Amino acid sequence: MHADWIVPDWPAPPAVRALQTTRQGGTSSGPYRSLNLGDHVGDDPAAVAANRDRLRMVLPATPIWLQQVHGIGVVDADSAAPGTVADASIARRSGSVCGVMTADCLPILLCDREGTAVAAIHAGWRGLAAGVIEAAVRAMGRPGSACLAWLGPAIGPDRFEVGAEVREAFTAADPAAEAAFSPGAPGKWFANLDLLARQRLARVGIDAVFGGGLCTASDPERFFSHRRDGVCGRQASFVWLVPASV
Repeated sequence: MHADWIVPDWPAPPAVRALQTTRQGGTSSGPYRSLNLGDHVGDDPAAVAANRDRLRMVLPATPIWLQQVHGIGVVDADSAAPGTVADASIARRSGSVCGVMTADCLPILLCDREGTAVAAIHAGWRGLAAGVIEAAVRAMGRPGSACLAWLGPAIGPDRFEVGAEVREAFTAADPAAEAAFSPGAPGKWFANLDLLARQRLARVGIDAVFGGGLCTASDPERFFSHRRDGVCGRQASFVWLVPASV
């Protein structure tokens, strides 16, 4: 495993494993340098395949690569076909790898305290507002109070400037969401994706939340950022179960 990749620091049970890649450790060049895992962003397909092969060496199985659309679809990684349209996946079987790709959106990993179910969520502002967290928790079939969450790298609150319609999408559903927005340019607001996710997680009973605070847009050496660069690669976040004896 590349030394720059991140192993989430959260009190997950022994059966749960997780991994966050960075842009380091791959073969891609140009704006995709170097570990681009996205096959839909214009990179050389051979380089993407080589990058995914490198990643596969540290995972128990090939991840379920989703076609992410900023929605609330959830699939079962134990049976889903690669390329399924969804923005989250869950798994209850050991060896099935849930994963999401990001380049500013917030990746969220979930597990239950018993180590019997995991989930990976792609949460941009549209998915958060539409309820992708809630959909994933429902699909896990576990009460929120029995779950833990880890927040991966995403665009930070000082870099994510949005229009008033984004703020209204959240505050109309929950006035407390106002705390996640601060004034930007006239008619604009800076949005705190981490806080918005924490609020949504709390609403489904998940108060054990770890990670967060890593800004993709502020760290070009470590993370891809669509807002910063436009054309860029994708890092990814993974979670899976292993047999209790491993």
